[in-house]
Amino acid sequence: MKSEKTPPPSLVQDHYTTLEVASMLGLAVRSVQLMVDRNELEAWKTPGGHRRISRASVEQWINARTGGAKGGNPVAVTSNPSEGNAGGSHSRARHHAQILLIEDSIHFQNLVTLLVNQHFPGAVLHTANDGITGLAMYGQIQPDVLIVDILLPGIDGATLITTLRSHPQFARSRLIVVTSLDETQREPYAFALQGVTVIHKPQLVAELPAALADSLPAKVA
Repeated sequence: MKSEKTPPPSLVQDHYTTLEVASMLGLAVRSVQLMVDRNELEAWKTPGGHRRISRASVEQWINARTGGAKGGNPVAVTSNPSEGNAGGSHSRARHHAQILLIEDSIHFQNLVTLLVNQHFPGAVLHTANDGITGLAMYGQIQPDVLIVDILLPGIDGATLITTLRSHPQFARSRLIVVTSLDETQREPYAFALQGVTVIHKPQLVAELPAALADSLPAKVA
């Protein structure tokens, strides 16, 4: 049963449109609609049939996926992306370089964490376990470096990269792709990998520190 009901009077003004939520999370409108259908977001419909999504449920969804990340604090979302850059936890975190790792393997999450802590102790590493969560975290963090696996649950890395490239804020991030696929196996994803640093996972320890040094701000690297 969908979470679409008449909102309490105190929450009438505390909501977003589907388009606003899609913009905040860096997702397609259809993805947000499916999240409502899965009861991941609380929503109701206006008398005119327009869907409205509770701000509290959006914040809860993001915090459930970012609160456990290293250095992560609960995130308060805003319908204006530029406001997220101006203050709050995001601006405080900007004193340190931000790295977002989107990787579903716990082993490689731990390995990247070890390498970042060892070589770039001044950087903050955030981790997402799947592409959808990674898209949402990207919109909140707007990292200096994005590390993405190609094979991810929910949405593959190539599709994720293509989606992010449609957002202007992606221009400020450097991209590193890590994958267990060899060059032949990567061919179906070549459309998203042109001009991108790609590291084969067996070479991660040897190659990732140098790739991060080239991508992170000079004061961190």
